[in-house]
Amino acid sequence: MVSVRPVRRGEVHLVSLDPACGQEIRKTRPCVVVSPDELNAHMGTFIVAPLTTGRHAYPFRVACRFAGKDGHVVLDQLRTVDRERLVQRLGALTAPTQMKILGVLQAMFAA
Repeated sequence: MVSVRPVRRGEVHLVSLDPACGQEIRKTRPCVVVSPDELNAHMGTFIVAPLTTGRHAYPFRVACRFAGKDGHVVLDQLRTVDRERLVQRLGALTAPTQMKILGVLQAMFAA
């Protein structure tokens, strides 16, 4: 039996986002896992937010630096993806960036 490494919140994975429709982000691109570890441990799907090097600083995008590049976590393009879409683990975002992401998500979904 092949052991499957756990996927954790804050990790950045290369994710195949195609097929996409309309204005959804497409291609295979880095995405950060935002779903909680408790969910990740028991499900075969993960909630991810794409990373972009675009310079558009919208309210629901968190500035970040990853792999030597400045960019944003695009929280307005959250996707739930199956484990099969995860191509490769690339690393993880810093703890302060992860905390900013959680704060923005909380603000987005507050009643």
